[in-house]
Amino acid sequence: MSQDQSTILDSLSRHAPFDMLPPETLAVMAGEIERITARPGDILFREGEPLKGLYFVESGLLDIESANGDLISQRGPGDIMGERGLLRDGNALLGARVTETVNLLLIPPKRFLALLDDSPVFAEWFRPRPATAAEDSGAQSTGLTALQVSDLMVTSLFSCAPGDTVQSIAGTMRDKGISSLLVMDGKVLMGIVTVHDLTNKVLAEGLNGDIPVSQVMTPNPITISPDALGLDALMLLANHKFNHLPVAKGKRVVGMITRTDLIRQQATTASHIAADIVQCDSAEGMAKVMTRVPTLLTQLVSEGIKHQAITRRITNITDAITRRLLLLAEKKLGPPPVPYLWLACGSQGRQEQTGVSDQDNCLILDDAFQPEHDAYFARLAQFVSDGLNTCGFIYCPGDMMATNPRWRQPRKVWRNYFSGWINEPDTEAQMLASVMFDLRPISGEATLFDDLQREVLDQAKSNSIFVAHMISNSLKHTPPLSLFRGFALIRSGEHKNTIDLKHSGVVPVVDLGRVYSLQGGFEVANTRERLKAAADHGTISTSGAMDLIDAYDMIAETRLRHQAEQIRKDQKPDNFLPPTQLSELERNHLREAFMVIKTMQSALGRAS
Repeated sequence: MSQDQSTILDSLSRHAPFDMLPPETLAVMAGEIERITARPGDILFREGEPLKGLYFVESGLLDIESANGDLISQRGPGDIMGERGLLRDGNALLGARVTETVNLLLIPPKRFLALLDDSPVFAEWFRPRPATAAEDSGAQSTGLTALQVSDLMVTSLFSCAPGDTVQSIAGTMRDKGISSLLVMDGKVLMGIVTVHDLTNKVLAEGLNGDIPVSQVMTPNPITISPDALGLDALMLLANHKFNHLPVAKGKRVVGMITRTDLIRQQATTASHIAADIVQCDSAEGMAKVMTRVPTLLTQLVSEGIKHQAITRRITNITDAITRRLLLLAEKKLGPPPVPYLWLACGSQGRQEQTGVSDQDNCLILDDAFQPEHDAYFARLAQFVSDGLNTCGFIYCPGDMMATNPRWRQPRKVWRNYFSGWINEPDTEAQMLASVMFDLRPISGEATLFDDLQREVLDQAKSNSIFVAHMISNSLKHTPPLSLFRGFALIRSGEHKNTIDLKHSGVVPVVDLGRVYSLQGGFEVANTRERLKAAADHGTISTSGAMDLIDAYDMIAETRLRHQAEQIRKDQKPDNFLPPTQLSELERNHLREAFMVIKTMQSALGRAS
């Protein structure tokens, strides 16, 4: 094996889903893969163009954009591009433009498709679909090949008796805002009647409203099991030209699924949502699009997608909203008086957003800024922040937003902020630094942050007192473990007898990753990437990093499953999990994950 093949093998084996493949498969792949370098401004592929293969990003940054140049999302180290197009017709669904010099691995299409056939775990990552009738039905790039009917059906059922009059059931449909009724004789399903039936079988035939429903219903309707796939339901509806399909478990009706439900499901992908956001001209319009995000989250969780892929997709949607709001703000206010850069911090900055997020953001302004310019940027910040709030990203309780003049300053002021926090690391400085070290540019003049980030990291890394304070700050969030390895539950209040999976589970790992990043001077903000970088550069041991990543994955995935289950029950998602909802095996795994975090915190505390 050549040296280049060896480095390719090493690069792939450290990233999902390639780390799921057997070593011998990776070794064969390494000889078929082409390594590519592209420069800023290069177009890797355009929307609609044939794809040369599956792209894996080793380093650098690319903008994913629509045919008219609208920025949809970004891709960086560890990301994969082109899979949706290859699974569809071989053509790119969006374009890719290089913004920072990138090194990529190009996997030939035939090899990618062969891997899907040969490795079920690899295929699961990409949610493959049959390349048969599903294409004609419009099911491509949806979750219909993975989701069950039980995940998609409506369980609030409305029914009538066979002897009810057409007029009465028409009134019921109007009052309930529904388009069909089950016709039941006690618990026995006799038929189904729809608005379509009332139009074609009653009005069109000139019949009056006194006739019984039994004369116009579809008798003995076809049903489907809740365990069937969404694709099965779609095919059944298409083959019989139905719009409504009762769901039955044995002889008991448990739900209803419609063609509209399935079409809506097809549109519930991160790329569809982001593309629709780009077309919106108001925050209210974006808020309507955002109502599809809870369904997206439950869909991705149901399909077994890794938590880092889910949170990245949700964050991409937030990024799309932010960029669109900034464009609308400039359209309303006119061009900015000086260049600016809008940045996100917190979970958006780390690309780790879930179904529960507030907003954390700031503005870095060009040093040509004058006091009279602030009125413009204050209005711009208010417009964007209000828009994000309308879309469900509530105002930051700590006022860490660009609407606060403190976080809307020229670059030179930001430099002084960071220098002050590093040189005089009091309690407030530790808190502010913890938030601001997760900054990620969203839109504007990126150069305002580039050199500043490197300068601050170098300054922080070389200040042992500041690093010691940051370590101390990172140990304040402790895992919820009691004596004898039980859980330390919240003992009172609204969330009594639960575990806070965010502040007691995810946040401690985020804090550790941030400290490792400072110690190593890494520019990445994502927690998993920070842990991987720490292992690669010897900041922590490889085994320690692997254990911590596994623990983080366990907690983060448990958190997302909890939120998805709440959404399915029409509850507001949160981070508070009663351990009693878990199996004993799941509780043991969760305890082990918390133990790993506690051990790593202890090791960091001893080393400081």
